[in-house]
Amino acid sequence: MFLKLWGWYRNCLTSHPLKTQVISSGFLWGAGDIGAQYVTHSTAIKINWKRVAITSAFGLGFVGPVGHFWYENLDKFIRLRLKLTPKSARFVAAKVAADSIIFGPLDLLVFFTYMGFSTGKNAAQVKEDVKRDFLPSLALEGGIWPLVQVANFRYVPVQYQLLYVNFFCLIDSAFLSWVEQQKDAPWKQWFKSVQILKEKGGQGRL
Repeated sequence: MFLKLWGWYRNCLTSHPLKTQVISSGFLWGAGDIGAQYVTHSTAIKINWKRVAITSAFGLGFVGPVGHFWYENLDKFIRLRLKLTPKSARFVAAKVAADSIIFGPLDLLVFFTYMGFSTGKNAAQVKEDVKRDFLPSLALEGGIWPLVQVANFRYVPVQYQLLYVNFFCLIDSAFLSWVEQQKDAPWKQWFKSVQILKEKGGQGRL
């Protein structure tokens, strides 16, 4: 069964790479949100399918298409412009650094902004939500995703790198949905207090 499914996926990826990546991303992000809803509530709950659809749309509209072109062009840039040997330590390190500095923060920023507007919040409310959720998520993910991507960029062929990431996105989407649902949880306040202290310190130096 698994081999048949894998063969079908490979055929779809060969024939329609962008469409396949987009659909698989939407499916996995939706599944991740269902997982987040179960994790957030310890008792039996009724699935919020509107929220699942919203999260799936993020996978369809952003993660799938942007991720598809990101991994292909990142590989070309590192190989052809920086002229680093594929799968070498410097090659992998350059990819991980670019992914962590550019794509990771962008993904988080777009996710929290999109989730805010899609639930009917205004610009001021979305800005506050992003300030509340972005830094904690970036800090927590910053210790995990670079390790995931080291294995990805070292061992996985380019055409399957987004698929590899999508499997981890099943967990990541659950995590981000969980973070977004935590609102003003106490553990977020620590990051917020650090940010306020930095802002006050910066004002004191002016």
